[in-house]
Amino acid sequence: MNELIEGYLGKSIEGKKSKIPAKLDFIQSASGLFLGLFMWLHMFFVSTILVSEDFFNSVVHFLELKFVYNNPIMSYVTSFLAACVLVVFFVHALLAMRKFPINFRQYQILRTHAKTMKHSDTSLWLVQAFTGFVMFFLGSAHLVFIITNADKISGTMSGDRVVSHFMWLFYAVLLVCVELHGSIGLYRLCVKWGWFEGKDVKESRKKLKAAKWIISIFFLALGILSLLAFIKIGLTSYQNSTIL
Repeated sequence: MNELIEGYLGKSIEGKKSKIPAKLDFIQSASGLFLGLFMWLHMFFVSTILVSEDFFNSVVHFLELKFVYNNPIMSYVTSFLAACVLVVFFVHALLAMRKFPINFRQYQILRTHAKTMKHSDTSLWLVQAFTGFVMFFLGSAHLVFIITNADKISGTMSGDRVVSHFMWLFYAVLLVCVELHGSIGLYRLCVKWGWFEGKDVKESRKKLKAAKWIISIFFLALGILSLLAFIKIGLTSYQNSTIL
């Protein structure tokens, strides 16, 4: 009941200012940090396809703990991990939606503010909000697919899906949204919580923003190259099946 009252009034029954918004902000930041770091690790994992298809498959088997028990049932390890990420993903998305404009009037005010102030961080937030909206649908679909098809993750099968099922466009859009949203989010976390803040705040923020763009370009390039590698595998598989 106390939490319900705080939710409506923003104050506890004792008249003190509610700590719930701060707690929700902390959970949003923590979940965003987890997802951002996870996506970096995920991108490095996916990019192993650039070494070779066999190396990619061996990494998949390693992450599924098949070196402990070599059985197809171990693919459920991937399903479980993907389900955990999906839960964190939904929690983060729901908390982030608190700060979205909920009607056209609020959107107009935000847009006018951004144009008037010409504040680069506000523009970055708008990009983050838009990419987050797109990711809510595409990211959810991707994670659900991983949960239900964990046994179908391999260089050949992934390449076949990308080409034969026309999934390259899906992953291209998801890639751009994830890398922009993630890098902007981590940059904003550093600014919000004062991480890596030196004596000169303006100079520190300038360096953080430069690092953000370097990271965005790096992971976008890595992701595009990895996607092209899967497309190449898919096209080769398609051509071989057509010949046969």
